[in-house]
Amino acid sequence: MYQIRIHGRGGQGVVTAAELIAIAAFQDGKTAQAFPYFGVERTGAPIEAFARIDDRPIGLREQVHEPDIIIVQDPTLLTAIDVARGANKKTIAIINSSKNKNEIKINLPQKNIFVVDATKIAMEKIGRNIVNTTILGAFAKATGLVSLEALKKAIKEKFGDKGEAIVNKNIQAIEQAYQ
Repeated sequence: MYQIRIHGRGGQGVVTAAELIAIAAFQDGKTAQAFPYFGVERTGAPIEAFARIDDRPIGLREQVHEPDIIIVQDPTLLTAIDVARGANKKTIAIINSSKNKNEIKINLPQKNIFVVDATKIAMEKIGRNIVNTTILGAFAKATGLVSLEALKKAIKEKFGDKGEAIVNKNIQAIEQAYQ
């Protein structure tokens, strides 16, 4: 089983990112779950969401304390909280940042850190600073846990009622981040 913890701030679509991972995993024929962890936080406060992916049914129903993958949607969280808590030498981090991975301060081996400027891609492709979908392209590429095709299907399923233009912009952002 792969355990994923997503860090972001309230209003950044952290919960939606976890849901999209689960939908994509289902599209690829895997078992998955996604759920948030937040209390009375307001917009801008640090929040977490979790996802799990496995080939077998998942019985675990708790927060992810020892993540295999960490996704950081908001790079300011790297200095605000310990996003790497519970991580080990094999944990992979996918971080939204315009910095080079050598400039990123996180307690993980350099080879396990993947940086994508999801903010820049989201602004170019979506026209808004919404990185939750964009960063999932980098997640798919770095981990191989979900296919790019499954992510596209997940976007269509989740955002189909918002119109074809929104779906297409998000798919373009995912594709660019994947590259």
